[in-house]
Amino acid sequence: MMLSVRLLGSVGVVMILASPLLGTDQPSQNNQEIQDVLELTQKSWQIPGMTLAVVRGQTTIFSGGVGLARKQPPRAMTSATLMPLASCTKAFTSTLIAMLVDEGKLGWDDPVRKHLPSFRLSDPHADALVTLRDLLSHRTGVGSHDLLWYRASWDLQESIRRTTQMPLEVPFRGGYRYSSTMFTAAGMAAANRMDQPWAELIRLRIAEPLGLSGLVTTVAEAERITNRAEGFHRLRTASNPSGTTEPMPLYRDREANPAGSLWATTNDLAVWLKFHLSGGIAADGRRLLSAETLAETRTPQTVMRLGEAGRQIYPDSKLMAYAMGWVVYDHRGRLVVSHGGMIDGFRVQVTLLPEEQLGIAVMCNLHQTRATNALTNAIIDQQLGLSPRDWNRYYQEVEQAQEEARRARRGGQTSAAEPLLPPTLPLSQYAGRYEHPVYGEGQVTFQDDKLVWQWSSFHAPLEHYRGDQFRVREGFFQDEVIEFQVPAGAAKAMAVKATAGLWFRRK
Repeated sequence: MMLSVRLLGSVGVVMILASPLLGTDQPSQNNQEIQDVLELTQKSWQIPGMTLAVVRGQTTIFSGGVGLARKQPPRAMTSATLMPLASCTKAFTSTLIAMLVDEGKLGWDDPVRKHLPSFRLSDPHADALVTLRDLLSHRTGVGSHDLLWYRASWDLQESIRRTTQMPLEVPFRGGYRYSSTMFTAAGMAAANRMDQPWAELIRLRIAEPLGLSGLVTTVAEAERITNRAEGFHRLRTASNPSGTTEPMPLYRDREANPAGSLWATTNDLAVWLKFHLSGGIAADGRRLLSAETLAETRTPQTVMRLGEAGRQIYPDSKLMAYAMGWVVYDHRGRLVVSHGGMIDGFRVQVTLLPEEQLGIAVMCNLHQTRATNALTNAIIDQQLGLSPRDWNRYYQEVEQAQEEARRARRGGQTSAAEPLLPPTLPLSQYAGRYEHPVYGEGQVTFQDDKLVWQWSSFHAPLEHYRGDQFRVREGFFQDEVIEFQVPAGAAKAMAVKATAGLWFRRK
């Protein structure tokens, strides 16, 4: 799933070079150039383990891994190692819906409530018109509101209910706003129509017919697999800006999620790529859906504005749009259909170049890294005979600039702190219950002369910053600033930057 940069924090790992001891997949001689690019990327980014699949038409020309899937005990990263797909799950959901569209059981432009009666949007106009296509193409106007599903202490139905109560961030069908929860709703609509759970539909309609033997739908299933990767993140400090590598706990989804809970191996993704390049035909020759309907999932639906941040990630692109579970853009004059996935400790990139019959899948067990983009671009350039570019260096410079900007902001906060500007109230008087009409109730407690903010599943110790502002000392919200409103000598409300400045009113 594509979470915001701040939402998933920043972190990394000690690089372990591939060796016979680690059981690295051995390439055939004619694939040595691909192996060299893979090893160079892993080494350059100091990634514990990385895998790559490259297919041309219906032939897998490379599927291998390098480095470690796990450190203790050491286990080699191979093309058979299981890792989470995160938001690359979305293309599976849109493909499932395409199959049902082909069969006449759903329509792209069906009203959502035809299949999910409980679905409501806060805007009456949008609520009356919203369709499955709107949900799948991120054009409802609903913002991401990741914290209404990520580590939430409620189920997915409640995440949908809360998210759809929020005001639209852009006019309905008037712009792109990424929302994983809208994809969750689309998957639930399909499940309701078929009277089968989404996970069961994925197994029966996609995994079994394609022979995706490694595909599982939840972390609980993944934990039963021995050859499963461990996730890592890079912990950076002012004294050690390059960071140290630490294991990162698995993201524990409460239930199978059509927006992002699938796990798969690189071998599975090679089969998935060939299925798309074939226009919907399984390896045994069976057609699972029409080429035209499958192609609709990769057809631009919503324009994505290429602002400064987008141009950093896609420097050779002029146009970009969201299809349904895929991003469509140009790379050095070539049509690319791709999607990234990121969840605690892992990053994935799945890419198609349909006109060249080229497919690329990259997986790694390092959190929030652009190494997947670097390797994907390098393989595209190599396979299409384009002029080479040092994509590792390019994306590392982008990451370094972003990290420096974050450190500058944190440093600015520190230098601006005024010890002589004490809190308006005694600390105990900030304690209480604070509520937002959609995000729900949180609590600030006072114990041992310290404040702690608790909301959903998060626990955030606070330290005084200046005036009525407090900084989170550690944990998920580390360095975020919480501000209290204190009119007339009493704390009446609090806001957290990570929730886009939403005010929680004191009960």
